[in-house]
Amino acid sequence: MPAALILFAHGARDPAWADPIRRVQAAMQAADGDVRVEVAFLEFMAPTLADCAAALAAAGYRRIVVLPMFVAQGGHLKREVPEILALLRGHYPAVEFELAEAVGENETVIRAMAEAGLALLEQHS
Repeated sequence: MPAALILFAHGARDPAWADPIRRVQAAMQAADGDVRVEVAFLEFMAPTLADCAAALAAAGYRRIVVLPMFVAQGGHLKREVPEILALLRGHYPAVEFELAEAVGENETVIRAMAEAGLALLEQHS
């Protein structure tokens, strides 16, 4: 069975906050209908990373990649998320959990953000 991907975001009290992350999920699934992509949140929203990992493990996934939908590696990704993953590894020893770099640190994403900023300037020139 291939790996599953969890798009992991901070979460917010406003449900609409998660819309862009769900759009990324939908775009990935539209591009590859066989890929399993889920969304999980650190706080304020459901499901949590633990809930999402439990569902994927129960579905038979043995490799779960967690992609933080954060602009940069801050305190949550340096301290809290590794602690959560350590607990998950203890609960699901047959599952390999991989923590990817924050999506905002990916060169492709950095270039896309730069292009968006430049396009915005061009619109207002």
